[in-house]
Amino acid sequence: MAKRGRKEKDNWKKKRRQEYLEKKEFRYYIFCEGQATEPKYFQGFKRYIEDNPIYRDMVLIEIEGCQAETMRVIGKAEEYVQKNKITKGQIWCVYDKDSFPSSDVNGVVQRAEVLNQKDSNIQYHAAWSNECIEFWFMLHFAYYTSNNHRSEYKKFLNEKFQELGIGKYEKNMEDIFEVLMNSGNPKLAIRYAKRIIQNGKGKTPAEIAPGTKVYELVEELAKYLPEEERSKFIAGQNRR
Repeated sequence: MAKRGRKEKDNWKKKRRQEYLEKKEFRYYIFCEGQATEPKYFQGFKRYIEDNPIYRDMVLIEIEGCQAETMRVIGKAEEYVQKNKITKGQIWCVYDKDSFPSSDVNGVVQRAEVLNQKDSNIQYHAAWSNECIEFWFMLHFAYYTSNNHRSEYKKFLNEKFQELGIGKYEKNMEDIFEVLMNSGNPKLAIRYAKRIIQNGKGKTPAEIAPGTKVYELVEELAKYLPEEERSKFIAGQNRR
């Protein structure tokens, strides 16, 4: 009887989850290379969107910290989609180049293109940063194009945070989303990131150094933020 009871409970949970998913019109599955910095940043979007009465019942955001690099991130994303029988949604792979081979960094983009030919309802995206996510953070404060080591980006953030009275930059900051949104300028970060990608047109991700496509995922999620927060990200709206 006990075994049957557990099975019935598991089936009930699966049914409730399926019903929950079916209510969500817009679905984002975000797979991050690290388990701290990137997930905590995107958790900020999730918190604000789930607090927005207009979109909270329409938008699903699931964030997975993979503790894996480049090609293994998209591999884990594929496994998750298959295991959980995902039939609809955007799959985002957030990863850094760091010191990994260029073939792996570019390979995620190539693999995503192959997967996107198979099912138009499930689309994979590569939100890469060369060298690291800190470059995206840095663009909230300055337009930067020097191809320096990632340690220079962290040094820049440290100095900027101290200048603003925020304290020291840490990779696992719980409030990194709020810090960048309120003390930095997300609109400018998006504009700067786009300009850098445009200037590197025709080059591979590994060749655009520095560069990042994290802004594409940020633009997607910002659409569902409450009005006051959304205005800080989306061009054409006044910043309050």
